[in-house]
Amino acid sequence: MSSTYGENLKLSIFGQSHGAAIGMTLDGIPAGLPVDFEALQRFLNRRAPGQNDWSTPRKEEDRPEFLAGILESFTTGAPIAAAIYNKNTRSGDYANLRDCPRPGHADYTAQIKYGGFQDAAGGGHFSGRLTAPLCIAGGLCKQWLAEMGIRIDAHIASIGGVSDEAFDPLNPQSHAVNADFPVLSEEAGAQMRAVIDEARRSRDSVGGAIECAVTGLPPGLGEPMFGGVESKIASIVYGIPAVKALSFGIGAEAANLRGSQCNDPFTWENGAVKTVTNNAGGILGGITNGMPVLFRVTIKPTPSISQPQQSVSLSRMENTELIIQGRHDPCIVPRAVPVVEAAAAIAIYDLILGNTQTDRRKESWI
Repeated sequence: MSSTYGENLKLSIFGQSHGAAIGMTLDGIPAGLPVDFEALQRFLNRRAPGQNDWSTPRKEEDRPEFLAGILESFTTGAPIAAAIYNKNTRSGDYANLRDCPRPGHADYTAQIKYGGFQDAAGGGHFSGRLTAPLCIAGGLCKQWLAEMGIRIDAHIASIGGVSDEAFDPLNPQSHAVNADFPVLSEEAGAQMRAVIDEARRSRDSVGGAIECAVTGLPPGLGEPMFGGVESKIASIVYGIPAVKALSFGIGAEAANLRGSQCNDPFTWENGAVKTVTNNAGGILGGITNGMPVLFRVTIKPTPSISQPQQSVSLSRMENTELIIQGRHDPCIVPRAVPVVEAAAAIAIYDLILGNTQTDRRKESWI
């Protein structure tokens, strides 16, 4: 079971949803980088469960204990290790899922892959709970990127068919993304919350999309082919449970345009090459072009719903009805926004650590 990411930094995530603890190790980080623990906790709180009507009732503080790699608020150069101890578990709610898998969840595929030895409680290692340690690593990387003038913001793009305003593709920064319900349009946010509430009362769930922007990147970051910026971001974003699609720039809309409409014209502006539009999402040939990197992530509805569903008994090899117990989000999109930011931050910082041009350009980033 591989849960590692990165070429220049090495991120490893461990633990199960209802185990004693979840956590991460982050290796390859230079010594002497500052760590703001209060800012990191504020970031983790955006993902933490049990804080509002649109998340699971399960409450966890999600306060990490750092075991190694940071001394007096600076990185030491040694691997960073942190753990979050689980305190509010009800494993008995999941006792039947090893035999009767949830539709839309990894219960069945995990049973086949690991032959019943996997931890099924709360989804085990397949649970969205494992995005908490991902946010520890990503929250740290966001801080170090900010030192270079690189910013990562995301917002809810849509929920249940209700769409938010889109980022300005040329200047996507917004203060609204750090709100409890991160949208650009308060009116759209109110409609989304109503959709989530209706799904909750119907014992159902809804999905949506998240838009993420990375600003402040210099041109020339990334490699062609398999080392491209899209590939690096995609490989970690698809590690987030419930992600079903990912697109950069205008994405699939490009299929409906002509080259004259899709191409981003170049222009000389304030002493640098820019593009007039940003249909490419800041990436050409897998390499950043100096414009904001924009991508959109599609999140499916939470598979654990309270309505009766058709499943099978693996022990009896017959059809059966499944009623899921436990505590689940009627919509995971709001809590997934910081997770997407964290994933992007880890991918970008990994690329920067491996960039052969880093030393020459570092002064221009700070």
